[in-house]
Amino acid sequence: MEGFMNWLLGSPDAAGARIGGLLGSGGIERSINDLVWGIPAMVLILGTGLLLSVLCRFPQFTKLGYIFKNTLGKALKKGDSKKAGAVSPFKAMCTALAASIGTGNIAGVSGAIAAGGPGAVFWMWISALVGMCTKYSEVTLAVKFRERNAQGDWVGGPMYYIKNGLGKNWKWLAVVFAVFGGLASFGIGNLTQVNTIASTINEAIAGFVPTDEHQKLIIALVVGIICAIVVFIVLVGGIQRIGDVCALLVPVMAVIYVVASLIVIFFNLPAVPGAFKAIFVGAFTPQAALGGAVGISIRTVITKGVGRGIFSNEAGLGSAPIAHAAADVEDPVEQGIYGVFEVFMDTIVVCTMTALVVLLGVGVGNIPYETDQGANLTIQGFQSVFGGPVPAVVVAICLTLFALSTMLTWGLYGTRCFEFLFGSKAVKVYQIFFVFFVIIGAMMELQIAWNIADTLNGLMAIPNLIALIALCPLVAKLTKEHFSRVNRLRR
Repeated sequence: MEGFMNWLLGSPDAAGARIGGLLGSGGIERSINDLVWGIPAMVLILGTGLLLSVLCRFPQFTKLGYIFKNTLGKALKKGDSKKAGAVSPFKAMCTALAASIGTGNIAGVSGAIAAGGPGAVFWMWISALVGMCTKYSEVTLAVKFRERNAQGDWVGGPMYYIKNGLGKNWKWLAVVFAVFGGLASFGIGNLTQVNTIASTINEAIAGFVPTDEHQKLIIALVVGIICAIVVFIVLVGGIQRIGDVCALLVPVMAVIYVVASLIVIFFNLPAVPGAFKAIFVGAFTPQAALGGAVGISIRTVITKGVGRGIFSNEAGLGSAPIAHAAADVEDPVEQGIYGVFEVFMDTIVVCTMTALVVLLGVGVGNIPYETDQGANLTIQGFQSVFGGPVPAVVVAICLTLFALSTMLTWGLYGTRCFEFLFGSKAVKVYQIFFVFFVIIGAMMELQIAWNIADTLNGLMAIPNLIALIALCPLVAKLTKEHFSRVNRLRR
């Protein structure tokens, strides 16, 4: 043990590279990531969402009032399920929302703006608008084709709607998704989350007490160990315990963050039109938005915007349906509409709040474009109004809650994927490895963690999108039947 600690902490300058060396070389995983998230992937993701929207007659727009009434309107009546192996629809939504509202909303948005300019925000919105119907379809299918496992819990997700919806000849595709989903849980739901927690806490501490690189590494290690303990305690409690924790954390952390963001926006009201202009102009002509001083291409704007948008709201990845499958509902569409609300809340509300905090607080012309940025830009945005080290503490608290809840939910997703592949006996083994990687991720280089997460996201999305395209007629049929019943009851 002493030898391991000496290897890990002996050279502060090289420690991050050592950790990164365990999981990627930097250039290799970046090249793979660029290939996975190329233009064909963007077309497939947005095209699938558009296809589903057309066949279902754009329920994310035409049924928006009904959706809000039956999701947000029922929040005060959230209650709980009395049935074994299930949770209330609200807790299922909070569990899924806990996974999507994470570092992607804070570090991911600011990183996308730095890499792709303000226009990346526009493409986040576009991915969300079509992604609402994508996630609606995923959740609907997850409830339609779910099963009971050996413990009597409802289990579902893409691997089940591929196997049960497309037939035995497609089981190989279900296996492919489960493999990529299980591996992705270590990236999007683990490494990037705890890494950003550790980085943000280090920045908050540095605002009060100067720290060197060695001390920062020790703090990251301590943060990783604490997070690992919390994740393990909640994860072993299963879907019920995860649902209880997420139903408590999600509303609180969302309200705190949105209120703080609105204060920054209020103090910068005169600059709001300029920020939106930069977003819309930069979406198609980034050079015009940035004065021609930065070499950001339109391809980079689109890929960063769509990629970070999907990373945040997870529409098309197939992850959220795994949580929704445990909901105590009979009608699949009744739960599917929660998917629309999730994407709206995650991207249209929370991601937009972060974008405005950065564009207004830091300033469109003051952002260090074409550089790797994390939550530090968001912190600077809050500091423009609140001043001093306090904003760093507030962001660190919000981000810790966001990211911790994301890790809990993705631990569940990975558990279900490994259970599908190897049976119930593999669950404990997976959870041990997941908790171990929480510690490793706290000390990785930020860009390596993001590249790994992006690559694994793209890989798991492919089999899920294939299944959604194949099953889109069924989704359209279920949608039509549900709203026909609703209309008859209204008469």
